[in-house]
Amino acid sequence: MSLNSMLTNIKFNQLGKIESSIQFKHLYLLAFTLYLLPLLSACTRLPNVQGKGEDFMQGVWNQDSVAYSNKLSNYTKHHFKFTCDSVYIDFETHSKVNFYEDSCYNNGIWKEYAKGVYGVKGDTLIVGATFTHANYKQKISGCYRIGRYERNFLIKKKSADTLVLESMSDQREITLSLKEKVTCVQKEL
Repeated sequence: MSLNSMLTNIKFNQLGKIESSIQFKHLYLLAFTLYLLPLLSACTRLPNVQGKGEDFMQGVWNQDSVAYSNKLSNYTKHHFKFTCDSVYIDFETHSKVNFYEDSCYNNGIWKEYAKGVYGVKGDTLIVGATFTHANYKQKISGCYRIGRYERNFLIKKKSADTLVLESMSDQREITLSLKEKVTCVQKEL
């Protein structure tokens, strides 16, 4: 039923009240449809490719040293690779204290790996990753950490060849040097 035919079917009774062949449920349906129309037309399907990430971060970054490492009972050196919106992280942990079973301790030096995505919001780097094996395939058991690696870092300094991050969970500073620049080539998901 069109809007014009609905309006022509409106009649007035003796008391001046409108009598209509329109049932109220049709009016509610019409109002609901008009309400939803802008919302539905605003939705667009996102392309099925990874995001571009941040230009200044694209590359391979190494933490060459850790401040006061000789005085710490344990510390971790970081290696980041940012490509488009993806991040690959290698951790090299040095520990004087054994937190794991003897077969995992490896004389106090071990490596861990994580793969995920990152985003930058204002001055904060947000990393959402999963611990993996050295080939970046998901790790579900074994020595060291498994599961999610979720971290936020304050970007304290950024330049063409230096990136200084401060972990928001333990306030440790990570000074990274650019080892190789990477150009983002977006891949299909």
